[in-house]
Amino acid sequence: MADEVSFERVGAIIREAADTLIRPRFRHLGADAVSVKTHENDLVTVADLEAEVFLTRRLTDLLPGSLVLGEEAVYQTPEIGKVLDGDAPVWIVDPVDGTANFARGVPKFGVIVALVQNRRTLAGWIHDPVSGRLYTAAADAGAWCDGRRLSIAPRGRRTLSALSGCISRRLAERKRHLFGEITQQGSAAHDYMSLGEGRLDFRLFRLLKPWDHAAGVLLVEEAGGYVRMLSGQRYAPVFHADDALLIAPDAATWAEVRAALGV
Repeated sequence: MADEVSFERVGAIIREAADTLIRPRFRHLGADAVSVKTHENDLVTVADLEAEVFLTRRLTDLLPGSLVLGEEAVYQTPEIGKVLDGDAPVWIVDPVDGTANFARGVPKFGVIVALVQNRRTLAGWIHDPVSGRLYTAAADAGAWCDGRRLSIAPRGRRTLSALSGCISRRLAERKRHLFGEITQQGSAAHDYMSLGEGRLDFRLFRLLKPWDHAAGVLLVEEAGGYVRMLSGQRYAPVFHADDALLIAPDAATWAEVRAALGV
């Protein structure tokens, strides 16, 4: 199915959404353009809503018969999540990942799109509207950033104290001393871009909505990284209510980081 879709065309659609609906509103949002969903850090803006509508229309036009699982649509109608159970190809869309950053003027947000079918991610796109970089990945075909192939270097002889990672603030209070650097970026898109580039060594995710992870997991795996649920299972683009996701450069580092974190 991914062979039927032009990577360049999808990238152009994503860039158009970012350039016309998202980036012009960055640091120019009025109070009436931002709403709270479930709590003060769970926000939605007019850019999220309009970009999701735009991407939904353009992507389904590009691949007739495909469906869309969009973050904002699922919030309004949770039953939409059931599209992942069918056989049709599904576009998973996060129109503005890191909405809290976007709404507060922090330049760490992104657009995430994945194409999945039968619970397998076939392709993924992660776009940074601020830098203009576009990261792409295709199953069994590699990961790229604007035409440059990504390859995650093995950990080698580096100790845990030399690794950089991203974990929750609560866990960081107890485990920060074990690692070289612990950071929080507030955007899964930026976490996955950093992991794919080797600028971040590990990441523990506990919130596993498919729009945050389907494209990024494929990106990291195609770049040579190691991704597993804490249960040991491979990641699949579904809703994981009772598990967490740990990403590392290789299997040995994954196991050592998990043990050090005590998760």
